[in-house]
Amino acid sequence: MTPAQNTLPVLEAKGVTVKFGGLTAVNDVSIAVPAGKIVGLIGPNGAGKSTLFSVLSGLRRPNAGQVFIGGGDVTKAAPQQRAGLGMARTFQHPELFSGLTVRDHVTLAYRIARTSRRVWTDMWTAGGFRRPSKVETERVDLIINNLNLSAIQHRPAMGLPLGLARLVELARSFAREPRFLLLDEASSGLDQTETDELVAVLKQTVATRGVSLLMVEHDVEMVLGMADYVYVLDFGILIAEGTPREIRDNPKVRAAYLGEHIDEVPASGTPTVGATA
Repeated sequence: MTPAQNTLPVLEAKGVTVKFGGLTAVNDVSIAVPAGKIVGLIGPNGAGKSTLFSVLSGLRRPNAGQVFIGGGDVTKAAPQQRAGLGMARTFQHPELFSGLTVRDHVTLAYRIARTSRRVWTDMWTAGGFRRPSKVETERVDLIINNLNLSAIQHRPAMGLPLGLARLVELARSFAREPRFLLLDEASSGLDQTETDELVAVLKQTVATRGVSLLMVEHDVEMVLGMADYVYVLDFGILIAEGTPREIRDNPKVRAAYLGEHIDEVPASGTPTVGATA
């Protein structure tokens, strides 16, 4: 049963199937992301998470099934069209521009979402970036400060450590003020302190701006500690869905992780994952 909803999901997949030759990577999978909620998508390596993510973001067409944004069919829509409907996403390997600073990346994303016709002028004419408005400056400052990027905002983004590069990409996504955000392994490369800070920022963004999140994550602890609802894939099949507690207690999920078990939540409220004997 899907999460209770009063409105149409901001993002939904119905019966999605993806085949590569004779291999079925995703088999008849349906998921829904309600407005203002955090949804997790987990599963062992090779479960089909990245393939499904590509279908949801418009990078791959499914062999069967449909994708909807706000109830509208976008199965054949390009990523740019989906972005126009409120989608933003991060990538497993951050894609940053050479020659632009951290702040330039956030500023550019902010302007693309509002006055895309001026971006060419900003980037490629001798005048460089036009003077920012007060509103733009305040919004960019807020995003950079929330992600603790102030100290490096004037550094070139290329060459940053992976953890910082991920935060820059996330800041760029927030600057577009999306309705929903697809996060592809957002915690990869972050240490525990950085991961905790990321979780706090994501929760705050959902709570204050009503943004929905769909997270593909290898960090099961992170997902179970912050998601409202979780889907679990294994060999391309949806084997479980439910609240973090329901997922934690599901024997199919435990079996899928090949001997790993999801421990009870301790007093601190943070779940842990360990290996069974």
